[in-house]
Order: sequence, then structure tokens, then C-alpha cells
Amino acid sequence: MTMTLQLGEKHFSSAQPEAAARRIVTFKVGDRTFGIDVGMVREIKGWQATTPLPHAAPHVRGVLNLRGVILAVYDLRTAIGMGVTDASATHVIVVVDVEDKTAGLLVDSVSDIVDVPVSAVRPAPDLERDEHGLIEGLVLLDSDIVALLDLAAVIRDGGGEMQLKTSRAA
Repeated sequence: MTMTLQLGEKHFSSAQPEAAARRIVTFKVGDRTFGIDVGMVREIKGWQATTPLPHAAPHVRGVLNLRGVILAVYDLRTAIGMGVTDASATHVIVVVDVEDKTAGLLVDSVSDIVDVPVSAVRPAPDLERDEHGLIEGLVLLDSDIVALLDLAAVIRDGGGEMQLKTSRAA
């Protein structure tokens, strides 16, 4: 099944023109909204069953063949401690480039592409300090709080379920 998503664009408005903005792709996992820089997104594809890998971390859903490239797929719901996604045809895989890897993120749905002034990105509260901080910042968008993901932390090698923790504010 081929799935094409048309993403509407919504622009964050402010009274003064903003010199620098981040373009963010937003997506949902349960009732939570997350975002990543649009430049990290290679494509968005409909759910495709993966091949599980033995002894993989719990948030590694498996691998799939994406036009000849073996792609690891990470279940974002599991990575943030919300259980395992019961994937269906309505779920999507966001294919991303992070550091020197191409990976897939299994999410419930992709919401929008938004322009966010850099000054609107707030540091995440330092709730728990550890090496598994997944959130690099927060943005208030309409009445929704968008958590900007640190993709390197999501796909980091290692075992164990990660809880939704925030990075230390710099």
C-alpha cells in the first residue's frame, strides 16, 4: 500500500518579524505532540510490517527494506514509555536522517509543518538528569505544547526502555 500525505503549512505568527525560524514537522503519539526539524525528514510513508531483530532494544520495532536500504524502525511510543504501538494502516513511519544514520520513527500520525521563531523554543524543564534525555526544547503552538525531539537520543544504541525525560537546559 502506498500512502501519500499532503501536509498543510501553518505559520507561527508574531507581532514582530522574526529573523530566524525553525521549520518543524509535528506528529502525534497518543495525545502528545512532538516535532523535529523538517531538514531531518527524508520522507513519510505508510505503515509497513518490519522484521524483528533478536536482542534489539525494546524500542527497536525491527527493520524494513526501503528501496534497497535496510532501515531500522523505532517505536516512539515505546521509547517514551507509553507501551508498544499496535500498528495499523493508519500509522506512519517518518524516515529521518540523523547523524550518519537513516532510521524510521513509528508514530500515530503526522500533523503539520510549522515555522517557529527560534526565540519561541523554550528549554525543557530539567526534571530528571540522565543520559536518556529525549527532549531538546518545547514550543507553545496554539494551545498545544510541542516537544522537540533529540533524534540522536531516540535512536541511541543500548537496551532498556527510555522514559520521557528532558535534556538539561544549557
